[in-house]
Amino acid sequence: MITIIKKLAKYLKPYWKTAVLAPVMMALEVFMQLVQPKYMASIVDFGIANGDVPFIIRTGLIMIVLTIIGVGGGIGATYFSSKASQGFGADLRLDLFKKVQSLSFDELDKFRTASLVTRLTNDVVQIQQVVLFALRMLVRAPLLCIGGIVMALSLNYRLSLILLVTMPLLFLTVTLIVRKGFPLFAKVQERLDKVNTVMQENLSGVRVVKAFVRSDYENKRFASVNEMLARITIKAARIMGLNMPAMMLIMNGTIIAILWFGGINVNRGNMLVGEVMAYITYITQILFSLMMLAFIFNMISRAKASADRIVEVLNVESEIEEKIPGEEGQNEDYRGKAEASLAVIKTGPVIKGRVDFENVSFRYKWAKGDAILKNISFTAMPGETVAIVGPTGSGKSTLVNLIPRFYEVTEGRILLDGIDIREMDIVELRKNIGIVLQDTILFTGTIADNIRWGSEDATDEEIMEVAKIAQAHNFIMEFPDGYNTVLGQRGVNVSGGQKQRISIARTLLKKPAVLIFDDSTSAVDMETELRIRHAMKNVVKNATCFIIAQRISTVMNADKILVLADGRIADMGTHEELLPRCRIYQDIYHSQLGGRMVFHG
Repeated sequence: MITIIKKLAKYLKPYWKTAVLAPVMMALEVFMQLVQPKYMASIVDFGIANGDVPFIIRTGLIMIVLTIIGVGGGIGATYFSSKASQGFGADLRLDLFKKVQSLSFDELDKFRTASLVTRLTNDVVQIQQVVLFALRMLVRAPLLCIGGIVMALSLNYRLSLILLVTMPLLFLTVTLIVRKGFPLFAKVQERLDKVNTVMQENLSGVRVVKAFVRSDYENKRFASVNEMLARITIKAARIMGLNMPAMMLIMNGTIIAILWFGGINVNRGNMLVGEVMAYITYITQILFSLMMLAFIFNMISRAKASADRIVEVLNVESEIEEKIPGEEGQNEDYRGKAEASLAVIKTGPVIKGRVDFENVSFRYKWAKGDAILKNISFTAMPGETVAIVGPTGSGKSTLVNLIPRFYEVTEGRILLDGIDIREMDIVELRKNIGIVLQDTILFTGTIADNIRWGSEDATDEEIMEVAKIAQAHNFIMEFPDGYNTVLGQRGVNVSGGQKQRISIARTLLKKPAVLIFDDSTSAVDMETELRIRHAMKNVVKNATCFIIAQRISTVMNADKILVLADGRIADMGTHEELLPRCRIYQDIYHSQLGGRMVFHG
């Protein structure tokens, strides 16, 4: 718990002035509130008892002034605590978002998208609320409790012995309830993750749901996880709900006891009526302050579950580490070569784009069984086009995802221009690699904005040029607003083939040394695909291109074709070399283009 507090406390440090002012203002309000009963007692015992109207008016005016000062302190405490807590929450959320951006694909798969969304929203809000209440109630309650006890003792210390029974009872009640309720709040957040998962899947796949008329099934699935969330939330709330009735019972019992023994003291002449009234007020303040503390502990118990989940993400040591050339254990020759190479990459010269896979194997951290890729070795030279084909699940996409270090290789190494990519600055590495994915992601904004992702400084002419190469210019100009057409979420107002062409234009604008096309023309007709490939020839003639494609016609002209099967390279060569000898390649060719196959050997 202490480690978690230290981890999160740094986010409050930039707002230390407001974080200090809030308790100070709250202390002012509490002080004004504590002295009020004394003045009220004097009005009853001296003003009303003696019929001294000027005394009553004078004392009443003092109470009004003190009340105004107290209200000012309360307003100030609310303002400063809100400012500090909102800043804390915003910074924590931003840092958490940055951390998520730095995670590898493997780590993102572990946490799951819906869970990360919950942590960035609901979990951060839970902690932010605790900070807000801590700067107010966590200051107000102890001050009010301690101050009330001091004032009560000053009135009648014998009557205060009642608190020796009351306060331990309150403490025991709160402790038992919090211990029972805390484990349930962790389960509440987990169930909330499941609700978000179903909701996210349903919204992103709403067209599939409607196409297969599965709305009833999805409604039942959502109702199931929603009911589970409601059930555990009600269970937690039921336990925490015992807090208030139990404390009210103890508080009312205490007030009855004070009235009983206070009345006896008044009859005996040991106390005045006004003093009993003031004493009841102080006891009420003490008990209410303890109730406030119980409420805060309830919030803390829930926020603790959220804090654990947030710190779990913040503490992740990403496997994608930037190794610094010159570390211990490296010999001088290697260190000098690495330093020189890294300096070259960071200063921004043109990377030639040679890619070497040397005995590369890869296994997902969370997966059991055999590795996805096993002992992959090949070389792709600048200007070459390397196609990758193979059955579904053979590891084609995983292989190309290793080049920009979306995943870290398990064994072996990948070299770019002779330098291990793990020794390169990761930002510069990825700047020199362009990727077009099959599942194209477009962002809310204009078409021009989406293409400009490839280069934020690109001119309108450059955007138009790459759009023409990607065969996107014509359909873009058919929109009334052309390149200023605003795309909906995930580009819902353009077709799948149009999305892919916009994505190709975005990647070409980047002018990378290494280009990766992961089945990126699957939604484009063959004629358009042919035009795209023809238009790209001069643009990417010096780039190293990797192409994953289902269509054999897309890869037939590649300089090198890798045939993957079960995570291994089954064969490698040109179309003319593979067709006579590779059975897997023959099967793919035959299934798409037909014709009688002649098997050799």
